Amino acid sequence: MNAVLLWLVLATSVVAMVMVVVHLVRDETAGDPTFAALAVAEVLLLVQAVVGSVALAGTDREISGVTFASYLWSIVLVLPIGAFWSLAERTRAGTAVLLVALLTVVALQVRLQTLWTAGA
Repeated sequence: MNAVLLWLVLATSVVAMVMVVVHLVRDETAGDPTFAALAVAEVLLLVQAVVGSVALAGTDREISGVTFASYLWSIVLVLPIGAFWSLAERTRAGTAVLLVALLTVVALQVRLQTLWTAGA
């Protein structure tokens, strides 16, 4: 697992969370800048999935490959699903879905790192 990618994903997720919380406090729907931040986070997640898969294939660590790969690739689906849901539900609740999706990404990132370091 690449630590730089991990921290980049976490940083962009936190920035996007702050943007979403501002929208929630103002009782607004998420706008283009928020979705642009989500897109950046999604690109980083895709890069991380590829890099993580290559690292998993080349490691001799005692890691459950199925569990690690399922976390690695399912995390890629979280933000698009949350974004589509938010776009379909253009209310405060739809914006809150983005916050839940971003919190899920952060939680899964922590779990991925735990799985990777447990095998060291």
